[in-house]
Amino acid sequence: MAATAGFMRREDILRYPQLYTILMVEDFIKKNDGCYKRRELWESLPKKISIDSEGKIGWIYYPELANQYFNQKE
Repeated sequence: MAATAGFMRREDILRYPQLYTILMVEDFIKKNDGCYKRRELWESLPKKISIDSEGKIGWIYYPELANQYFNQKE
């Protein structure tokens, strides 16, 4: 079901962000207070999060998994 007035209802949220993600975004906003509008903010964040075609935010930084693939002989 769609969000009302820009807010998501609790039952519409499939997964909450990890604390690290929240702190990363908060820290970036504190350091760049008043510099960015919403879209510019998302485009300027470290490339560890993404927004899919439905507007859902996802975590895309998995260094352990990347190292596994990198160290494979195949």
